[in-house]
Amino acid sequence: MNSIVHDISRNLEEFHSVTVSRTRKQVTSEPNQEMCPALRTRCGAPYTAARQAWGWVITVVALSCVMLACGATRNQSAPAIEFTRAPLAGEGGPDRTDIIEGRVIGARPGQRIVLFAHWGTWWVQPRVDQPFTIIKPDSTWRNSTHLGTQYAALLVDANYQPPANMDSLPATGLGVVAVAVVEGRPVFWQTWWFLFTATLASAALATAYSRSRMLRLAKEEERFREAIDTIPAMTFTTASDGSRTFVNKRWAEYAGLSVEQSSGAGWQRAIHPDDLASHSENWFASVASGQLFEHEARFRRAVDGEYRWFLVRGVPLLDHHGKIVKWYGTLTDIEDRKRSEEQRERLRQLEADLAHINRVSTMGEMAASLAHEIKQPLAAAITSANSCIEWLAHEPPNLARARAAAAKIDKYGNRAAEIIDHIRSLYKKSPSQRELVDVNEIVHEIFTLLQGEAVRHCIEMRTELATALPKIKVDRVQLQQVFMNLMLNSIEAMRDEGGELTVKSQRQDGQLLFSVSDTGLGLPAGNVDQVFSAFFTTKPQGSGMGLAISRSIVESHGGRLWATTNDGLGATFQFTLPSEVQ
Repeated sequence: MNSIVHDISRNLEEFHSVTVSRTRKQVTSEPNQEMCPALRTRCGAPYTAARQAWGWVITVVALSCVMLACGATRNQSAPAIEFTRAPLAGEGGPDRTDIIEGRVIGARPGQRIVLFAHWGTWWVQPRVDQPFTIIKPDSTWRNSTHLGTQYAALLVDANYQPPANMDSLPATGLGVVAVAVVEGRPVFWQTWWFLFTATLASAALATAYSRSRMLRLAKEEERFREAIDTIPAMTFTTASDGSRTFVNKRWAEYAGLSVEQSSGAGWQRAIHPDDLASHSENWFASVASGQLFEHEARFRRAVDGEYRWFLVRGVPLLDHHGKIVKWYGTLTDIEDRKRSEEQRERLRQLEADLAHINRVSTMGEMAASLAHEIKQPLAAAITSANSCIEWLAHEPPNLARARAAAAKIDKYGNRAAEIIDHIRSLYKKSPSQRELVDVNEIVHEIFTLLQGEAVRHCIEMRTELATALPKIKVDRVQLQQVFMNLMLNSIEAMRDEGGELTVKSQRQDGQLLFSVSDTGLGLPAGNVDQVFSAFFTTKPQGSGMGLAISRSIVESHGGRLWATTNDGLGATFQFTLPSEVQ
């Protein structure tokens, strides 16, 4: 067909060229016969153009005739199928159908149309029970078919039996007259306009969502900053490396440094020079280890230049991998607390000084008794020394008895040294130092020091101490002072009439309970607890500080000291100490 059209076109071009050349020859060769010179000069060019246009018209008409002839020839020689409506493109399925339409050209009577749909790798005949669509020659046809990605219409002879499915479409021949294939009509969501519109809508929605999210985040950040600025403390944030990135309004007002001025290491301009090194060292150690940060330092107030104490705390923010993202921190003013601690420290020092004075004055009052206590072992040592000399002077020397006398010298000398050590420990002024102590042992030590004083006033001293008491962590000297104050008060209460002094120890409800009781005059009537008030005393020469100091010492060890009146004579002072005093 193409070769025929090509030959016709070539012949028409030759015909056109011959016609034009002949026309030109006629115009040029017979000018005088057809027109005068004036008319030739005025109309020669238009006339030539008209002759050429007429030649083109003849050519177009001839070509149309040839095409019509070719179409008629084609209709007579090559039947064909054309689709006028393609079904939707889909995955197929027995319940999904659509209309398919077309027309047939050049069919002969008795020929029919067979439809196939392309599902996956198969060409499937949708209607096996009714495979054919009846047609008339050169007529349109219409049917329904299951959905597929492609559709095929086969023009077949009357005796052709189509298969239910096949891998590929058959070629013409063997009963197949013509084959036509069409792509499935795209569903609306597959069309370019829908995809374009959906893309624009998605972009608009994404932009709107992003914008709304950014606005929401901005509002949340604004509320967060407002909350941070209203917190009654200075706050800051840092990067993972510890460099400052944000400070709140309170910091800017206090230190006079803006966020930009405080960023990085700029905040260090506000810290006291003496605290900078230790604070920075501890801070970067926490940044490196990821541990919580807590440190006390002084920061300068911009208004008056005063340095105030602050407690600085920092907490790391971790991601889901455990990696530090940033740090959040606060600065809390502890200037008042620091001053209170300093005052309490001065008060503790004052109490320690008073306790020392009390011990010294007490030891001064006991000078005679202590001298007697020291004199006894020294006198015994001298006697044993003289005996040792005499036994050595015998002929022959009595070495066994001399050795026994020398052993007594050692015993009495150690006893005197022990008494002197106890006295020196009470006189010594040293900081409080706690250690594990057997409290029963302290009771025995004080008994040793006060034995002479008790004998001088006809007072019997005895103990009822529980065995296997646990050692507790206390200040030995302070506890010695408590027992000495309580025992001396009991001796003072019985110095005129004599009596009995008893010291007990026991475990009770997880605590150690100690008591010092006497058979003396007892406690003053009325409020018993007033005896523990400072400067309250019933003794003519008393300072009124002994019991107040004793209660202070017991309470500093986590215990409690109180007094009760006995059913008979005298009073009992009791105090408790935790089994494990920190």
